[in-house]
Amino acid sequence: MTAAAYDAIAVQYAEFAAGVWDKHPLERAVWTAFADSVRGRGPVADLGCGPGHLTAHLRSLGLDAFGVDLSPAMISLARAAHPDLRFEVGSMAALELPDASLAGILSWYSVIHTPPGDVSRYFAEFARTLASGGHVLLGCFESRGGPLTSFDHKVTTAYCWPLDELAGLAADAGLAEVGRVYREPGPDERPLRHGSLLLRKP
Repeated sequence: MTAAAYDAIAVQYAEFAAGVWDKHPLERAVWTAFADSVRGRGPVADLGCGPGHLTAHLRSLGLDAFGVDLSPAMISLARAAHPDLRFEVGSMAALELPDASLAGILSWYSVIHTPPGDVSRYFAEFARTLASGGHVLLGCFESRGGPLTSFDHKVTTAYCWPLDELAGLAADAGLAEVGRVYREPGPDERPLRHGSLLLRKP
């Protein structure tokens, strides 16, 4: 259902995403910190890559980055926009990658539509495919320390997570928290706080 929903709005989403984070220096700083943690250690997967804008940004930061997305339409747009990069249709819950083959994983707002009971499967797959010492950077909507809540996202139902709860699920999968960052919404955004977690596989 999520793939079909994003297929339907792929072109509009690509136009929206083209420069949406240019106005958020804090998020650019978080991506740079992630890049500094994994650079030169091996390939990095941008999971839920959409039209590939962040995959290309990771490559500009010196990473051997490639993208995976559930939406075939998004992957087509990514390949057209960035023909020098690798993009594949695939599920974050069942990656066609060998064990311990990745230095890093970017999961930027790519688990926000996942039913809460399924998130542990994603973290387990992240842990399986990461090499020892590899890092995950995860971005999400944050519940301001309150309980997990759902909301009516423009594409399909999404969730606001307490970062403590996400970090706990990650720890259960063997991923240790390195740090976290919160960002308040901008004037032209939904009134939802943003959060990011940097995780490491020991």
